[in-house]
Amino acid sequence: MAHHARYHVKFRRRREGKTDYRQRLRLLLSGKPRAVVRHSLKYVTVQLVNYIPEGDQVVFTHTSKNLKKLGWNFGTNNVPAAYLVGYSAGKEAKKRGIERAVLDIGRFKPVKGCKIFAALKGLVDAGLEIPHGEHIFPEEDRIYGKHIDPKMEKEVKRIISEIDKKV
Repeated sequence: MAHHARYHVKFRRRREGKTDYRQRLRLLLSGKPRAVVRHSLKYVTVQLVNYIPEGDQVVFTHTSKNLKKLGWNFGTNNVPAAYLVGYSAGKEAKKRGIERAVLDIGRFKPVKGCKIFAALKGLVDAGLEIPHGEHIFPEEDRIYGKHIDPKMEKEVKRIISEIDKKV
């Protein structure tokens, strides 16, 4: 490492490229809960997180793994699954009295029509107020999965009605 007194070691999560602290500070200063959307190679996860000084408090978590319980027989890491997870999380937030949130996509690059914005569309369609631009959402055909399987649109609509029944 360096031998000078002015050398400053950055935070570990910053060195690893996991956290952008400047972006995180802007999100926390909004005072609203964060709708944290992440995707892995297998699942899509949506969490609502409140900031408290002792550390972030996760209000609830919804993953695409839970779609299997509703009878979802398709992949759990695609645009329709992301939309359904966002829709389910949005309904849960409304049930818990949360009206507004701010989207937290972490270090993912914002690409128009990606899974992250499909989950955002689900959150917004469920009734949450989240600042966004309409042009970033995926097309309706992609949300309903017509690009994957023509039968998927019917299945997505069935899952949406299942989620509405639960709430």
